[in-house]
Amino acid sequence: MHRRFLGLTATVAALGMTVALSGCGSSGSGGEVTLKLVAADYDPEGGDSTKRYWDGVATAFEAKNQGVKIDVTVHDWKDVDREVAEMVAAGKAPDIAQIGAYADYAAKDQLYSVDDLLSIPVQANFLAPLADAGEVNRVPYGLPFVASTRLLFYNETLFTRAGLKAPTTWDEIGSAAAALERRGVKYPFALPLGTEEAQAETMMWMLSAGGGYTDAVGTYQIDSEPNVRAFDWLKDDLVGKGLTGPVAPAKLNRKTAFTAFADGEVGMLNGHPSLLQQAEKKGVEVGMVPLPGPNGKPESSMGVADWMMGFKQNGHREQIGAFLDFAYSDDNVLEFADQYDLLPVTVSASEAMSEDAEHKKLWPFLEALPESTLYPVDKTSWAKVSESIKKQIGSVVGPDGDPAGTLGSIGREAMATENAE
Repeated sequence: MHRRFLGLTATVAALGMTVALSGCGSSGSGGEVTLKLVAADYDPEGGDSTKRYWDGVATAFEAKNQGVKIDVTVHDWKDVDREVAEMVAAGKAPDIAQIGAYADYAAKDQLYSVDDLLSIPVQANFLAPLADAGEVNRVPYGLPFVASTRLLFYNETLFTRAGLKAPTTWDEIGSAAAALERRGVKYPFALPLGTEEAQAETMMWMLSAGGGYTDAVGTYQIDSEPNVRAFDWLKDDLVGKGLTGPVAPAKLNRKTAFTAFADGEVGMLNGHPSLLQQAEKKGVEVGMVPLPGPNGKPESSMGVADWMMGFKQNGHREQIGAFLDFAYSDDNVLEFADQYDLLPVTVSASEAMSEDAEHKKLWPFLEALPESTLYPVDKTSWAKVSESIKKQIGSVVGPDGDPAGTLGSIGREAMATENAE
């Protein structure tokens, strides 16, 4: 079902956030334990900053926990979910994974529950709606790692030169893109439907049209009338009119689109908070508004939470729990959020961000959380359905695309996957 953020408050346990971490290395094996951590890369410019962040957390943890080592591997977002799935299938599951979906592993009893891993103060500090989204059959398995909401970004300089205002309807998006195209803007509207994160761009447009991946009771509705309408419009009124740039949407990945925006080559695109930092480094003046619906403000916009989980295979429950308690300290949570201009997932860190004027540019994203809709991450079928969308959705807006037919095929496949779980 649609999962909406209902607010930004939750109760933090009165005993505070100090967690004892000593002695965990001596449990179980009796010798040194090495935890394998596989994480996703958040560096928008393809650097090694994510790896350096996790190496720093690991080094600080190891200094306080003799006998426990952390082996860190970071993969690009377009690869990380598949890499972890292949490791698990080969019987070589990591101890900790930070990826996009957890429910399929939880359904196969491959994960520790959150209750088995975290101390009570750390559990209590998660934003309640995010914590709820990490449950399968009311048992928490997924730990929210970082959150974001999505807004429509536009290049204020290009808009000013073209005499444009921020669009408030689909027609205004189309007319603005046409005006930018006439002025020679390389990507009037960048539409990344490549395999990196096509499921996100897809969901944004579905929600914009009043649809979504699921209906009110949680049943897949991928080929619903609003969803088909959205992709008919994209195919005919943006892509078909040559308003999405020189790279076909099926071949355009988010990272490439973000880099082009930061280089001043994009008029509009859907973006998340990290793009602000990337664009400002290049001197691009950024405007932001909610992605409009066909006739105005949509009912909901997209929110995203990425997930952390602990695998049972190697039997390192206590060590995994100790490391995660450490990783979710305010210092670590805020450091990562600050580095990539993302939204923290804990109450204390969110309050700190909302009260700090240095983060004023992120406040619109925090304000968008209450009405945001998440992926259906509690569905055990979601990981496979997401992969199917990544592979197929780009073709829908091409010259030979068939929105109704392809969305219908994806929808039938989704239902079959859901029923087989």
